[in-house]
Formats: sequence, C-alpha cells, structure tokens
Amino acid sequence: MRTHIGFFGRCNVGKSSLINALTGQSIAIVSDVAGTTTDAVVKSMEIGSLGACVVIDTAGFDDGGVLGEKRLEQTLRASERCDMAVVVCGASEEYDLEREWLRRFAERKVPTLVVLGKTDMLIDPEQRADSVERELGIRPLLVSAVAGEGIAELVDALVRLQPEGGAELTITGGLVSAGDTVVMVMPQDGSAPKGRLIMPQVQTLRELLDLRATAVCCQPEELEQTLAGLAKAPRLIITDSQVFGYVAERVPEGSLLTSFSVLMACYKGDGEKFAEGAKSIDCLTEQSRVLIAEACTHAPASEDIGRVKLPMMLRRKVGAGLTVDVVGGADFPSDLTPYDLVIHCGACMFTRAHVLSRLARAESQGIPMTNYGMAIAHLQGILGKVTLPKDI
Repeated sequence: MRTHIGFFGRCNVGKSSLINALTGQSIAIVSDVAGTTTDAVVKSMEIGSLGACVVIDTAGFDDGGVLGEKRLEQTLRASERCDMAVVVCGASEEYDLEREWLRRFAERKVPTLVVLGKTDMLIDPEQRADSVERELGIRPLLVSAVAGEGIAELVDALVRLQPEGGAELTITGGLVSAGDTVVMVMPQDGSAPKGRLIMPQVQTLRELLDLRATAVCCQPEELEQTLAGLAKAPRLIITDSQVFGYVAERVPEGSLLTSFSVLMACYKGDGEKFAEGAKSIDCLTEQSRVLIAEACTHAPASEDIGRVKLPMMLRRKVGAGLTVDVVGGADFPSDLTPYDLVIHCGACMFTRAHVLSRLARAESQGIPMTNYGMAIAHLQGILGKVTLPKDI
C-alpha cells in the first residue's frame, strides 16, 4: 500500500537521472543510448516527507527499437499501478506523446506532475517551460539532476500531489472499533502456505491489533467451540471465502459476516461494483467464457481456489461446458470482449490503482467484473448476508 510514483517520458529526457537524484541512490541505469531502460525498474523507498513509496522508472514511450513495442507494453503496465505520475519533458518541440499520456492519466484520475528535465543543458529553461505550458496547459517544474536543482521542489510538489484520504483507507473500513472482538476463520489446508499466513490474513490481523480490537483465530471445525467460549457474540466474523457457506450457517445473532476477499475487494477496488458484477453469474450459460485473474504468480496447489475450486463451483451451477481461462500476475488481456465475466482475486499484491485500472478497462468494454469472495458468496446464496465496509 505504499504510494507508487511512476516516471514517464521520451527516451533520454532524464527520467533515470532524475530518479537517482530524487532517491539519492543509483537505482536506474543512466546512459545516452536510447532504450537503456527496458523493463520497469521498481524500488521501495522512504523519501523525506513523502514517506514510504515505490519509485518506478519506465522505458521511453517513444522507443522505436526492435523491442520498442514490448518495452512500451511494459511501460503501459507500469502506468496502471501508479498512484501518481511524473511526465518528464525534454528539449523536443513535439508534445503529442506527452499530451496523449497526460490524457490517459487524467481519464484514470491519476494525479500527474509535469517536469522539464536536464535544464542545465538548456540555454533558456524558462523559455522552454513557456513552450511546454502553451502545448500542454500545465506549467512544468524545472529540474536538473546533474546540478541538483529543483529536486527539493519536486519532493514538495509530489507531497502536495498525493491523493487526499489515501492513507485513511482501512481494510475493515469502519466495521471494527477499539474493544470489539473479531473472530477470524482461517483454514490451514493443502492450499495454505507452509509455516505462514496468507497476506490478507496478516494485513487484517495487524489492522485489528492497531485498532485495539481483540482478534480470535480458529479453523472452520473449531468455530462453534470458539464462539461458545466467548462471553458474548463477536462484533464481526471474517472467514476465508472457501468456507463462506459453512460459516454463514453458524453466525450468531448480532454478529456481522464478511470474508478476507470481500474486505480486500473494497480496500483495493470498488466493493459495490464487484457485488453487482457477481450477479452476472446468473446470466452465464455453457457457451459463456469466464476469465479468472490472480494478482500473484504462485505455483498452483492441488486445492487452488482460483484454478480448481472456483471453476468447479461455476461449472456446477452453469454446466460442464463453461469455458474458464486463468491468468496470473501482470498478465491481463487488453481485449476483454471474448469474456462474459471477469473474476479477480483479492489483489493483496496489487495497488488499489492497479485494481481500479483493470475494473475501468472491463467497464469500458461492457464486461462485468467481480472478485473471488463476492462470486463465492453469490454462488452460495449468501451475498445478501455479507457485510461490506460501506454498509456501516
């Protein structure tokens, strides 16, 4: 959940040098040879008043080399996970590409800063800045990585650019207060990683501790015993979506029910739209095609939820002829029109901006999108009993 800041621009406008000056480290390779930056270079940092962030250096969006098309694809993917963008301009008098990228960021409501780089090499930086402002409608910030000029101003500008309220987002979204008791149902079966908890469980547990709530953890078969041992019904029960139906039958009166995947859907995306998208399952037929998207690229287990259990549940409802495709990690089709529904994982390994960009792509193509937890709850007929953070 660090703030992801991407640097974009043509080849050799000084993106890599600027990142090195900003971070005080040699993170990106600097060269006069066009196309030096190929795959996006990602570095987690603590930068002054910016705090914890991730800096992303990208290939030039005018790269015309043999691998230029693939490099541009990597730059596009990097742009989808950025919370903020810095578009770096150079000495070129053409601004068509810069204008196009600014439009893309504006459509996704990504806060964007325009920078005029390598000002130490310009005869009249202010005159060039006037030209950039006339063409793009934004006054660029003047910086020189070599001279170290404008770097402090760049940090200040990025601080002001940070999306308001982003740091206030929480996983439990107001469902839990200090002193509340929360029961976490966490199956440790063959699909669970050995010796550790999965990321959504870890993040949720940490948040509950920070909220001064009491977290009680158990496996599904211990739920009844756990509830019986409590002085009163818990405020909230959070379950792994795989046992949603089992847990739903045992929720005591007065307790709220949700799942880790549902919480992550609201934390990383748009819970209301995902809940609406789950209803599209009722329209599927054996001729339909569903895309299941996982954020991580783990080696699939025999009981894998995305590759095994969820497709099985869908085919049990729709029919054996239903086509289900699975993609992982950064793989996500640009063209979603062959699909009737997209089902995304909880996306604990993605930024909120990344999930919202995928949701926007699906919406623009008229394809409904939901997530694991929402889909499973709907398939089991209990989505109406599930509490979303927005409900409180």
